Amino acid sequence: MKLKKFLLRYYPPGIILEYIRSNGQGESKYIDLLNLNPQTDVDALVDQILLEEPAISQSRKPQLRKLILKLIEKLQTNKNQRFELFKTLKAHILPLTNCAFNKSGDRFITGSYDRTCKVWDTTTGQELHSLEGHKNVVYAIAFNNPYGDRVATGSFDRTAKLWDTNTGECLYTLRGHQKEIVCLSFDTNGFLFATGSMDQTASVWDVETGQQVCSFAGHTGEIVSIMFNTDGDKVLTGSFDFTSRIWDTRTGLCIRVLEGHSGEISNAQFDFSGDFAATGSIDHTCKLWDVNSGKCIETLRGHTNEVLDVAFNSTGTKLVTASGDTYARVYNVLTNACVGILVGHEMEISKVSFNPQGTKIITASNDRTCRIWDSETGECLQTLEGHTDEIFSCAFNYEGDTIITGSKDNTCRIWKDTA
Repeated sequence: MKLKKFLLRYYPPGIILEYIRSNGQGESKYIDLLNLNPQTDVDALVDQILLEEPAISQSRKPQLRKLILKLIEKLQTNKNQRFELFKTLKAHILPLTNCAFNKSGDRFITGSYDRTCKVWDTTTGQELHSLEGHKNVVYAIAFNNPYGDRVATGSFDRTAKLWDTNTGECLYTLRGHQKEIVCLSFDTNGFLFATGSMDQTASVWDVETGQQVCSFAGHTGEIVSIMFNTDGDKVLTGSFDFTSRIWDTRTGLCIRVLEGHSGEISNAQFDFSGDFAATGSIDHTCKLWDVNSGKCIETLRGHTNEVLDVAFNSTGTKLVTASGDTYARVYNVLTNACVGILVGHEMEISKVSFNPQGTKIITASNDRTCRIWDSETGECLQTLEGHTDEIFSCAFNYEGDTIITGSKDNTCRIWKDTA
């Protein structure tokens, strides 16, 4: 095998090696650097990679070192980062349901009770396309990142649709669910996407053909959360039947049933490695699971009300939970210890996520504000105010310098780092 070139993956940090085989076929290999940080001994790491990857010659050592230094630089955010309101978009005539960025962050989408999904230019705030055709609420939306040339929408009309982002054209209408579609997710390669429904089933669809690849049946309550692992060979579903399930996308079979909660599941997430999963529940707890065995590693307690959202950081070392008790809690995944309690909201927190670098956390609350927190200290760094109704959706872009917030006040706001 001959090494053709290096590519960088910033979040989580890693290097992609592109090889050419002797038969002329191309192949990629990922070197995950999940423990990379500003204190890393770069020279020792370079030597270790050269030892483990014989196809990388000594002559490439300076280039490899330079790439690792660039990754470390990307992991550090501006300490004085300050987000200011850039645009308020009167996005829809009825309340929004969700919003999401494409990978580069130059576009985002909003779904709404008005039966449409809209595509927006982040830089100008201009509406690029209105994706119309659903006969009921557009509840679940996603880009096929990393490409961003397709959008999937899931609706209360029991159908999903696949759209061309550049033209706004509907490519496929996907039928098969018997009740409302409430969650959907693309795999990390953007080749497949999965839908979860109140009919207690999930389906996997081929992005290129619009055909159903497989269907997952087994839950006895509606499916409210769905996610692919990084490799794309497993899907994690969370259900109102108090369980989560892990499915094989190649066979359609259930591999593991994650049982133990005493209330409905609100969200279920894989970490980046795909070795761990986290489930948040109405029973006030979050559980951490070993994916391979299906065993519960730890029950994370401390909330005094429903856990409404859970999120890993990009490297899977930390987990954050959001609750109806007005607090978010940060956990160290390796020790299961609570390392921070985010105190400041006056009403329930419905959405929480890390920035790509893992240095900050954003929370969306019914108190009409979003807050940005330091993930290490738990300090509230900034409160984003101005919405006139509860905020149910918030997201960082890939660079971590732009935020979108969606509210029941029918508006979406773009916030940009001005520091």
